[in-house]
Amino acid sequence: MKIIFKTIAIGFAIATFGLTVAGATAHYVADKVVVGKIAKESNNQASFITKASYNSNNGMQRIDLTEAAEKSVHAVVHIKSTQNSKTRTVRRAPDIYDFFFGDGIGREQTIRTQPRVGFGSGVILSKDGYIVTNNHVIADADEITVTLNDNRTIQARLIGTDEKTDLALIKIEGDEDFEFLPIGDSDALKVGEWVLAVGNPFNLTSTVTAGIVSAKARSLGVYNGGIESFIQTDAAINQGNSGGALVNANGELVGINAVLSSPTGSYAGYGFAIPTSIMTKVVADLKEFGTVQRAVLGIIGGTVTSELNEEKELGSVDGVYVSDIVADGAAAAAGIEKGDVITGLNGKSIKSMAQMQEILATHLPGDVVTIKLLRNKKEKEIKVELKNIQGNTNVVKNVDLEILGAEFKEISDKEKKTYNTPYGLKVISVSKGLFEKSGIGKGYVIVKVNNISMNTIDDLQKAVKQANASSEQVLFITGITPSGRKAYFSVDLTQE
Repeated sequence: MKIIFKTIAIGFAIATFGLTVAGATAHYVADKVVVGKIAKESNNQASFITKASYNSNNGMQRIDLTEAAEKSVHAVVHIKSTQNSKTRTVRRAPDIYDFFFGDGIGREQTIRTQPRVGFGSGVILSKDGYIVTNNHVIADADEITVTLNDNRTIQARLIGTDEKTDLALIKIEGDEDFEFLPIGDSDALKVGEWVLAVGNPFNLTSTVTAGIVSAKARSLGVYNGGIESFIQTDAAINQGNSGGALVNANGELVGINAVLSSPTGSYAGYGFAIPTSIMTKVVADLKEFGTVQRAVLGIIGGTVTSELNEEKELGSVDGVYVSDIVADGAAAAAGIEKGDVITGLNGKSIKSMAQMQEILATHLPGDVVTIKLLRNKKEKEIKVELKNIQGNTNVVKNVDLEILGAEFKEISDKEKKTYNTPYGLKVISVSKGLFEKSGIGKGYVIVKVNNISMNTIDDLQKAVKQANASSEQVLFITGITPSGRKAYFSVDLTQE
């Protein structure tokens, strides 16, 4: 696994709408401390922390973590993800000959990439071989190999991924039942409680480290708009620990290790784990639907600060300030207004956006929740029926390029000159599917989808998934017909 660091200088003051930082593998520097995802191409794995205590003869508390460690090590696995060699077209930087004798934008050449291998950890959740890990551990993998603590190696298949929580579910098959970790209640964790971090750092076999819970509901901004409510721990977490287990004193899984804090990429302070309150819902959705059914409140806002409270005279230094309302969303339908301060959700106090995200992540679209808020310093309770990102309560389907009913290839240099476009995807065949229904035929060159340039087939795949997760669920396609005429199509992803 390779950690990619993007450093930015930050203070420790929390901004009005929470800390946001670009990049799924971003790192942060504050007094020479870097925070980053335990990324996929490093040769390392996870660490965990546990609390177990007993009374000694002199009345002082001692800590015994042996039982929790013994329960954990056989349920934590090593994951190897491999991206096969691929052919890619790259554009060279223009030289003087390109300016005087060419088009001035540099020439393209075809190269073959080297295979890429990354390592991480995973946790077996059931005797039939379901394994949870981080999305960044197995993202873009053509092959996933799992090594158990007894050195057995088994090929795994992907069940589903969720970029917003950085979680993924894979499965292995075997003749015998697999040892697994029971899932504990991360909400019951207390700051100061001992935990174990279990994983495969530096490509070693299962390794156990111990520490305490340093904080809960931490938001770091490393998921670029994703859902973050980390358990912070001082248990040693190193490269390769991604996807490993955070375990309590009873040997129960309470978190999935995902992020470390370090100036070098190795442990130097704190680690961060995704709580099981989020993980359990994501895993259940991936098993049943292949994609996460995410409940959305439909507000724009951030954590209340003392400065914001003074400026807006909110009447509270805790909660989530609503700076805007999403049209046709759940909050708008329920009567939540711009300027409200959300202070409670289903009887639980809300102190930050991260905490509210964690609670919402346990719900399904269609669930009715009770929101407690302050409006003009007066308390109010509102019932809200949560919706999905599409603005309804329907099941969001897992879509892929197959629904388009077509095959594609990247256009050649010659075709780029012919069609006068620097990029594009050619439709090389059309069968039953949405393209046929929309009138898109063989030979059509797709230039843009929803205003996103189509350089590779992966670009089209991402555009389809993004559109499916939006309220419109439509592909607006700009392209060129085989005769060279510009043509525009709209493809409704909800068509049967």
